Amino acid sequence: MTSPGLQLIDQDLFDAVALRARASERLRMNFNLHQESDLVQRFLNVMQPGTYIRPHRHCRPGTGEGFECFVVLQGSIGVLLFDANGTCLRQERLDAAGPVRGLQLDEGLFHSLVALAPDSVIFELKQGPYQPLADKDFLAGFPQEGELESREQELEWRRSFDV
Repeated sequence: MTSPGLQLIDQDLFDAVALRARASERLRMNFNLHQESDLVQRFLNVMQPGTYIRPHRHCRPGTGEGFECFVVLQGSIGVLLFDANGTCLRQERLDAAGPVRGLQLDEGLFHSLVALAPDSVIFELKQGPYQPLADKDFLAGFPQEGELESREQELEWRRSFDV
């Protein structure tokens, strides 16, 4: 049981958020550990295969404030890095069982994530406070979330991680 001022990050929490992610149209669900006005955003992002995250980057007014850090706590996530023309430059597989479990992206790097296993849980850390209208700079040339082409794009990316 969680007490005031204490939030356990345990399997029960993973399972509860994963259940909500499976029921979500987006096939993912955040569990915020921060308040919207906090200077540091800390949250769990639970993702299911099939969720589409349009390539984007984070740019904030202060130098270095657009970083983003991911650590996989359960399952497996693929990270794709793109240049400004939309060419995939690098892929990294993050897996709770290792050998690579997390990474930090510098400000301004276009990226996307793809869930490679059901109920994948990542801990994300980035600069706050959350600014919904300015949080992401989307990369042109990729479908928007919810479009038929976005499902095809996600499947192509997920297949690119198959060994």
